[in-house]
Amino acid sequence: MEVGMKRDNEEDSEAPEKIMKMNETSEDTADGMENADKENVLALFRSESGEAAGPPVELPIVLARDKLQQILNAFLQQEDETPYSFFVNDKEVTQELSKVMDSKTNEEKVMTILYQPQAVFRVRPVARCTSSMPGHAEAVLSASFSPDCRHLASGSGDTTVRFWDVGTETPHFTCRGHRHWVLVTSWSTDGERLASACKAGQIFIWDPKTGKQIGRTLTGHKQWITALCWEPLHLTSDGKCVRLASAGKDGNVRIWNTNHGSCEKVLSNHVQGITALKWGGEGLIYSASQDRTIKMWRASDGVMCRTFQGHGHWVNTLALNTDYALRIGAYKPEAMMQDRPHITESEKRKSYAEKQYKEALAAAGGVERLASGSDDFTLFLWEPSKSRKPIERMTGHQQLVNDVKFSPDTRLIASASFDKSIRLWSGVNGRFLAVLRGHVNGVYQIAWSADSRLLVSGSKDSTLKVWNIGARKMELDLPGHADEVYAVDWSPDGQRVVSGGKDKILKMWRR
Repeated sequence: MEVGMKRDNEEDSEAPEKIMKMNETSEDTADGMENADKENVLALFRSESGEAAGPPVELPIVLARDKLQQILNAFLQQEDETPYSFFVNDKEVTQELSKVMDSKTNEEKVMTILYQPQAVFRVRPVARCTSSMPGHAEAVLSASFSPDCRHLASGSGDTTVRFWDVGTETPHFTCRGHRHWVLVTSWSTDGERLASACKAGQIFIWDPKTGKQIGRTLTGHKQWITALCWEPLHLTSDGKCVRLASAGKDGNVRIWNTNHGSCEKVLSNHVQGITALKWGGEGLIYSASQDRTIKMWRASDGVMCRTFQGHGHWVNTLALNTDYALRIGAYKPEAMMQDRPHITESEKRKSYAEKQYKEALAAAGGVERLASGSDDFTLFLWEPSKSRKPIERMTGHQQLVNDVKFSPDTRLIASASFDKSIRLWSGVNGRFLAVLRGHVNGVYQIAWSADSRLLVSGSKDSTLKVWNIGARKMELDLPGHADEVYAVDWSPDGQRVVSGGKDKILKMWRR
């Protein structure tokens, strides 16, 4: 018994000893620095949920960020060192503590250091074009990877959908059937089907393994279709995606059963064309329109629950903080990054998808948030299930907002605009964080890397740019396209970026 108690006492005293040693080493380095401020500060580490990692500890204000990492890991007594980001007064600690402290923080007051876990895997920036893939006869309007990263699909103004072999970066299938420009494509979250919609108001469902059409053509929209989204995988009855929502210029949202080829519900209340559509993880559908409103519908019975107003012009784009988890469904990015990617068995997909969705929701504080971008140059952040009123009106762009995306870890929002810039905002309260400048013309689309550390953008200036989010600066400039870049996507396994645009070429970029 005495021996056991001794061991416990030794283990309990290990963490404070480690912290004392780190403080001593950091104080030694501080003493050696000329003109260094030798003040200390009493600091308390807190998680996002508000839990303290240990008692307050005295730290030198010249303490470097990597030392904070070591101190926290010692407090949490973790064997594997999880990377963390640290925040004081909503400012990220990137160098030393003194850089983020304000004049009010003094010795009597306990300074709170908020810590957030980062992805344990790291995505490297893409640096070179490995393939230029011709084939389309008109501009490429959409390009995206399947959730399992096995397939790549593109839609074009030449009325075709094309599937490409991701491994060999060569054409796989050309799918014909549409009579007009293919405006939008969408992968089912189980990765088994691709939906495409055209300017003639038709929807086709394709099998990526054969390139053949599945079932009948879905018709019903009176004008062109602008948005498609599939039912989230964890809400399906058997782990197979069957239900699809579509919206268009006629102002209607339609919910389809793609197995039967039938329209289950028509949701109509908008008075102008719908521009964006999202199917949330709680079974709610969000539609944004040129009538300046966003509407929330219950997918189960088609009832309109709420209307959100505030924008002064067309609403162009919507993003949910759980979008990335809903997109990848049952596929984990770190599992797909291995030499032998682990692909989830079909019978386990639903439970895996539900687990990933709940993890993303927990990281966001248990609330599904919605961001909207508009022609009025502003964005709004909403908590749609709680209130009709926005949390924040986000201003700063000088031109219309084209694209909005939440980071995979739900903590950041990136917005792209025709004012040539990308802006970063807090995914929790909508507070402005940084502006990324480098493009010399409007930015059409953006895509996050799976670890939330990098962002890629496609622009009217014919280039792609890779941005380092931690450093808030451009990492790489990727010229190569001969004209405007309309579509970009970063594969969930982090290996590849695809881009397409006005020059009719699809380009694959790798590290």
